Amino acid sequence: MLKDSAATRVPRVPADSKDDKRRALLRRVAYGSLALPFIGTLWVPFYNSLEPAVGGVPFFYWYQFVWIFLGAAINAGAYFATR
Repeated sequence: MLKDSAATRVPRVPADSKDDKRRALLRRVAYGSLALPFIGTLWVPFYNSLEPAVGGVPFFYWYQFVWIFLGAAINAGAYFATR
């Protein structure tokens, strides 16, 4: 039977360690960033215009189309950050 000595014990890490605080902050930032696509697309007066057109497509349409890709990237980032 092994004796309980200081060399065989695993040191306990306090519950509020620096790593836990960093992970909590990362989680908050990741979850908060999920609101960006909603804010960017629900505020219609911001992008309700025809100019600037990109390739003949009015700003109103391409702005929303860009948010599809941004939203997917933000969701993926939040998923991998909180996994």
